[in-house]
Order: sequence, then structure tokens, then C-alpha cells
Amino acid sequence: RKSDLNQSNNVLLHQAICSRTDERVPIGVFQRVLSRTSLSTTVQNQIAEHVNNGDGFLSKVSLYKGLALIALAQQGKPPSPKLLDNFIQEFPKPQLGEPKELQTLKMQSVQESPLNLSLTLAELLKKENIKVELIPEKKGLFLKHVEYQVTSERFTVSVYRRYNDFDIFHELLLQRYAYRVVPALPPKRVLKGVLTSMTEREFIEGRRRALGRFLNLVARHPVFSEDELVKTFLTFSGSDVQTKLRDACKKLGDEFMTCKYATQAKDYLPADVQSQFSSSRELIRNIHNSFQKLRDRAERMAERSKENATDLLMFGKELSSLGSDESPVPILASCKSPWAALRRSVKGLSVEFSLLSEKAAQQGRREEDDVVEKLNLFLDLLQSYRDLCERHEKGVLHEHHRALQKYGVMKRQMLSATVKPKEQVSVEQLESRIVQQENAIQAMELRNYFSLFCLHQESQLIFTYLLITSHILGAFVDSQVQGHKEVSLP
Repeated sequence: RKSDLNQSNNVLLHQAICSRTDERVPIGVFQRVLSRTSLSTTVQNQIAEHVNNGDGFLSKVSLYKGLALIALAQQGKPPSPKLLDNFIQEFPKPQLGEPKELQTLKMQSVQESPLNLSLTLAELLKKENIKVELIPEKKGLFLKHVEYQVTSERFTVSVYRRYNDFDIFHELLLQRYAYRVVPALPPKRVLKGVLTSMTEREFIEGRRRALGRFLNLVARHPVFSEDELVKTFLTFSGSDVQTKLRDACKKLGDEFMTCKYATQAKDYLPADVQSQFSSSRELIRNIHNSFQKLRDRAERMAERSKENATDLLMFGKELSSLGSDESPVPILASCKSPWAALRRSVKGLSVEFSLLSEKAAQQGRREEDDVVEKLNLFLDLLQSYRDLCERHEKGVLHEHHRALQKYGVMKRQMLSATVKPKEQVSVEQLESRIVQQENAIQAMELRNYFSLFCLHQESQLIFTYLLITSHILGAFVDSQVQGHKEVSLP
């Protein structure tokens, strides 16, 4: 009976929050159920992650599991699906109030917290697709320079940019969005010692690819994508884009001054935001280190495929040269020479090696474009997150601590002036400086909370992009399978 009663309660809960036409429950409704509990944001996210299959809905079974995990968490236990295996007859019952009270959850308009990013990976990738291509070198009176054609799919326009334009754009983005993940630019010139392992052409091609990754990450960012700076860089075809960018940045100011949530950021932050930040930072650091090693391996494999293609091609050319040799074959007294027939066979074999070379080259291109390049995009994003964490600690937090220390010194000076009477003018000046410092500290505290607000959003962005790793690894497996199939085909 107890089991039947518990099952009946789950049925009532399910009926209360599912729609009339679909027995599935939207993940947003389930998240509002979670928000009714007294569980921490971290635990709520863990439960949602355990039951969310990625399509935006929970099946009836997944809902029952989610309710059981809530109950376990309310009992102080970790919300692990493995614990549910111990419950043979019945799942624990969560404390959520009466089912009738939950009916309003499915009817509530979705008023998500501005702290939450609701975009999926597919939605981020669809925002923009930018191509950066080299255009023929232009020679000036003294120096030649490289120019790029930047084509935006979203704005359906192509513009021409030099590296210095990218450099100014990057600098202004950092000024405007100091609390966001701004990807780094590749170096302008070949670093000292690099030319020993890389030609100038290879360096320019690598820089072109890196500039393309930079623009795509920026243009797909949920905040940057709607910014006037980004639109100007991608669409302005005038002669002085740098002046246009600087003017736009002056007009806009930094994000703290323009975001409507800046001064209210503290109200939206979860209580355990610092621990969430620390755990996210550590996890992303580990992922970054591991995927750097995977990228390095993939690069070596792509390079080997290209080297293999070159070797096969040269092997085939040597065979062709040998088979095309028209030198007369001497007639020996002891036997008839088979070389004339062998020569024809060798020449025919050279064609097969040429085909093998092309297949190896295709394999190298697949590994470079579908695996290495996408890994580099992912790593650029992870590195920009690590740079952001460092800016947060060395910038906002450090300045806040220094301001507090300075304030403490002023207060002690004021106390000393009160105990040991000094000139009235110097005391009044000290009081004025203390008021100014208090205002400065208040502004810094607001910026600190806004920095944490942005960090929380950028962490969500990184975790959304984590799904791209499955695409990359799938592409890697496909390229290997395809390569072996092509080589094995007659």
C-alpha cells in the first residue's frame, strides 16, 4: 500500500506539471520544480544534468527519477542515480507541497533569471559563420603586407581587413568587455626561432585560420553578437575602419556602464557562486590541458598523413621515371632479358601509387580541417576563459583589496587625528578623502559582483561549448574509418 501511495503521488505530480497533449515535461518546468526546494544551485544543476537527455523534455520515467533524486538530496544524500538501485519497491518521496500547488508552474510565463544562458550549442553555431581568406599580397614602396577578405554569412557582406584592424578591434573588445571571454589574437609576426620549424607561408596560413576562429567565437557570443563594435568590424567598408571602431567604443563605454543588470548583479548571484567559480575553473583547466594533448596528437597524425602522401607521390614518380626509360635492352647470349616487360609493369604501377598519394592527402586534409581546426577553436575558447579568470583575480579583486587597505589606513589616520588634535583643515581634508574612498569602494564592490555575474554566464557558455567535443571526436573516428576504407578499395 505504501508503494501504491508513493506511485500515486508521483502520478499526481506528473499530471500537475505535464501538458494535456504531451505526457513529457518541459525541462524548464522541472527546473522551476527544483527552484521550489531549499537545495543549493549546485545540487539543483546536478539533478537536472542526471535526468536531462538534451531534447528539452523529460519522459515520465525521467521525471520519477528526478523526483527521487530531489528526495535523496533533501535527506542530505548526494543525488546519484546509482543510489536509486537500492530502492527495489519504491522511490523516496520529495517534499514539494501538494500537487495542486505545482499546477501553476507549467502555466507560469518563462521569466528566466538574466544570469542564465538558455542557448544550445546548435543555436550558438547558427548565429554566424565567418570565412577569412587571404587576398593577393599588395606591395607598397618599401614593405609588402597581407590583407584578408572577411565574409559574414549573417550580414551577407565581405570586407577587407589588415592585421592591424584585427588588433584594434581586439583591444577595444577587451576595453568594452573586460569581464567576458575575449579570445586572443595570433601573433602579428613570426616569433623568434619559429622559422626553424615553419616557413613564412605556413605561418601566414596558420594566422589566417586563427583569425577566422577568433571572429567566429566573437560573432557567436550571446553578448558580443549584438554589439555595434562587432557589426562595424564585419560590415563597414569605408577607408578608416579603425577610427570608426574607436568612435563606436567611445560612444558605447564599457559593459558595466551600459548593462541594465550591472548594479543589481549581486541579487541574481547564487549563494555558493564562489565555490561554483572555483570548481568550474578547476574542471575547465583540466579539460583544457587534456585537449591540448589530444590536439597535439591529432596534429602529428595529420602531418604524417601529408608526409605519407608526399612519399607515395615521389615513390610513384620514381617508378614512372624508371618505367619510361627508353634505353635499349641488351640481348644477352645466356637468356632473354625480362626487363622490357617489367618496365611496362613498373610504369603501370606508378599510377596506383599516385592514387594512394591523393587518398593520403585527402586523409590529411580531413584530419586538419575536421579535427585539428575544431580542436583549436575549442582550445581558443578555453584559453580565453582561463585568461578571464586571471583578469578577474588580478584586476577587479586586486583593486578592491587595495582600495580596502587604503581605506583602513585613512580610518586609522582619522582616529589618530581625533585623539591628537590637528589643524581643522587637514581633518576636513581627511574626512573628504574618506568619503571619496568609500564611494570608490562601493563602485568596486558593484564591479566585483558584476564580474562574478559575467563569469557565471561565461562558465555556462563554456559548458555549452563542451558538447562540441563529441562532434570533434565523432569527426575524428569518421575520418579514420573513411581513410581506411579508401585505401582498401580496389
